[in-house]
Amino acid sequence: MFRQIFVNLPIKDMARSQAFFKALGLTFNQRFTNEQGACLEIGENFYAMLLVEPFFQGFTKKPVSDAHKATEVLIALSVDSRAEAEEVVRKAVAAGATTPNPPQDHGFMFQHGFADLDGHQWEVFWMDEAAAPEQM
Repeated sequence: MFRQIFVNLPIKDMARSQAFFKALGLTFNQRFTNEQGACLEIGENFYAMLLVEPFFQGFTKKPVSDAHKATEVLIALSVDSRAEAEEVVRKAVAAGATTPNPPQDHGFMFQHGFADLDGHQWEVFWMDEAAAPEQM
């Protein structure tokens, strides 16, 4: 049914946001990147459009959330190992992110997250699906 996902996120400073995500090892699709928006390539068919606030506001009649004060979305990214989850968060913190919550180890799943420079919350997790409870 659906082929791709584009999560649109308001940002304050394009250059600063691009530098932050590049420090995590992510890339941008330059074909869909300019001074108003940047197409962050997160995974196969998974993208975040980083849009400067005035441009983002043009897509909605509602006020733009300040992600430092209210949670508008939790973006969860799965990785191949607990060590990789910890490494992504370490890189994010080194690039200026904060960690709003301590890491959580549920045995079959490990998660740790960070808030980016604009306050958007990214949860990085590893899960052993075979060890997960039948029903959560």
